[in-house]
Amino acid sequence: MSDSETESKNVKGQMLPGIAGICIFMILMTTANVYAALAGVYGRGVAKYAILTLCTLLATGIFGLLRLAKWGWALVTAGCLLLAAGYFYAYAKTHIGFFLVQGLFSLLFFLYLSRPETRERLR
Repeated sequence: MSDSETESKNVKGQMLPGIAGICIFMILMTTANVYAALAGVYGRGVAKYAILTLCTLLATGIFGLLRLAKWGWALVTAGCLLLAAGYFYAYAKTHIGFFLVQGLFSLLFFLYLSRPETRERLR
């Protein structure tokens, strides 16, 4: 067996530090959005329940990603991309720089999660 085959077997199931950092950031963003939805920031109608549903899916995906499950990775990757799109949309409408910075962070996390080195460690 060659060294590359041994290395690929040894890394499967080991978490990269970036994954843990992304999970911490995403769980903080999820709880902030849940709090905002429950406080009525998003209104009282359909938007409130849509945000709560997306936050529930994202929180489930975060805990799955911490266990290095592929379904958790898929949910968090999609959540990062949706969050980036939402921040870029908010920036386009309001031109507040905070939304641009948050969108770039979310896009960076999406790109980190889509790397082959990250995907090969999942179970």
